Amino acid sequence: MTRFFGAGRASALAALLLLGIGASTEASAQLAASAEAPLVNAVGSKPATASAIAPAVVASAALPKPTPSLLTATASTAAQPLASIAATLPVTHAGLWPLVWANMTGASLDEEQNCIATAVYFEARGEPFDGQLAVAEVVMNRALSGRYPTSYCAVVKQPWQFSFVRSGRFPRVDESSPAWAYAQAISRIAKQRLADALPDDVLWYHADYVAPVWGRRLSRVEKIGAHIFYRA
Repeated sequence: MTRFFGAGRASALAALLLLGIGASTEASAQLAASAEAPLVNAVGSKPATASAIAPAVVASAALPKPTPSLLTATASTAAQPLASIAATLPVTHAGLWPLVWANMTGASLDEEQNCIATAVYFEARGEPFDGQLAVAEVVMNRALSGRYPTSYCAVVKQPWQFSFVRSGRFPRVDESSPAWAYAQAISRIAKQRLADALPDDVLWYHADYVAPVWGRRLSRVEKIGAHIFYRA
């Protein structure tokens, strides 16, 4: 947890967690029944380093205990209790739940944020928090690098980059799924820079079960979940 927030903030979030933030056994069983298998493809992304969280977000983390009675549904998770999403967080990152929960709802994503969320959904759903955030940050890093298109949507839709894209179009997203609600939260967190997973110069990644030739020309930064991240 200190990797994302620092020792002091990690302690604060841990305290919040101990006060009642977490998923029930029932929610975990529900998630197991509805979980989607991750789609892991070779593409460009970032490695996870130290993370930072804005003080305002720490304050907003003092949220009510997420019980099934409170987490009924939102527009993005029509029939799925949000409590089931809590169960997707690995135990070691349980203290991140307040940050995810605070960004699970809010204003609808604009087109650019939606493209980030879509990349996260198809490239990293099922990955831990840092693995999903890393994919989002790679998209953002590329747009700012001067080496790729300058908009997030153009980065994701660039030919021969993200393998889930077909002729510049995205496959259908299951907007009622916990995975999509989580991907939207990751997009908000990444766009607002509320946490960081990778350095700004990390522009590439691929799945750990492939070994593309281009990877030999780059400098490996880190392996996060099922992806390996590189910089030039």
